[in-house]
Amino acid sequence: METALTRLVGCEHPVVQTGMGWVAGPRLVSAAVNAGALGILASATMTLEQLRSAVREVRSRTDGRPFGVNLRADAGDADLRAALIVEEGVRVASFALAPSRELIARLKDAGVVVVPSVGARRHAEKVAAWGADAVIVQGGEGGGHTGEVATTVLLPQVVDAVDIPVVAAGGFHDGRGLVAALAYGAAGVAMGTRFLLTSDSTVPDAVKARYLAATVKDVTVTDAVDGLPHRMLRTELVESLERAGRAAGLLRAVRHAAGFRKLSGLSWAQLVRDGLAMKHGKDLTWGQVLLAANTPMLLKASMVEGRTDLGVMASGQVAGVIEDLPSCAELVARVMAEAQQALQTLPRS
Repeated sequence: METALTRLVGCEHPVVQTGMGWVAGPRLVSAAVNAGALGILASATMTLEQLRSAVREVRSRTDGRPFGVNLRADAGDADLRAALIVEEGVRVASFALAPSRELIARLKDAGVVVVPSVGARRHAEKVAAWGADAVIVQGGEGGGHTGEVATTVLLPQVVDAVDIPVVAAGGFHDGRGLVAALAYGAAGVAMGTRFLLTSDSTVPDAVKARYLAATVKDVTVTDAVDGLPHRMLRTELVESLERAGRAAGLLRAVRHAAGFRKLSGLSWAQLVRDGLAMKHGKDLTWGQVLLAANTPMLLKASMVEGRTDLGVMASGQVAGVIEDLPSCAELVARVMAEAQQALQTLPRS
């Protein structure tokens, strides 16, 4: 199925595996790429050396097929990470936050396809005006940090507002959703939770079991983790965080910031610079910036260590309707077969 997305990046199918922290490592990304999707490495939880190693591992496993790397535009070392993916010949750079006009231009001049993720029409208009090649639009159904506008409302707004390919995210898990997104004018879909729940995902089995057992009502939005709306599974830990006072939350955040600094190799000065960038970019209070230090370590506890009692589990609402753990190859083949079937059943004029 050829679309503006497949022509732009060179993948076989108009399906993107999103760059989920601690989840989208070389194994999952390689499997997604070999299945014909566009796989995206998550770099925010990697050191520069780990990122270079991961890029080379994916390349060695995928026989030159295109893949991408997700970058934090507000990170203190964003320029170094951008330079790394240029040096390594990565095809696509995706961003969770809008990169600067200068960074977009630098990457495009080096032949990298720039695809920011946005949650509002005005943000899509801004990055399109700055030269972004495509945009991923995530509606409120999506996992992790999310907005309030549903995909079915946000997606057509953005499609009408920009003249670059639009990839729909938030609420997609099958071929019917892909066809619906195409009908809205999107060039493909991006899926996170659906790829997390595959046999190629390195997420521990106990955590996958919690996702598979969840109903739609078990997926909630809370700001108790880092001060921002965050969609995740409702667990005992989430409920305890919501009951805890702000002072207890800030104390916990300080401990997690120290842990993430040690794990990432960043200095306190770099963490402060990242905090300043985050505060400016989102107009947050210092308390919210400090609470944001919760996220990487709480996600690591579940996604890497399998501690469902100590970690949080970012999740799209689709977790409530997913019931199996196919391989990436099986998943993508099924999505495309379902899409073809859905197209054939549509009324003909």
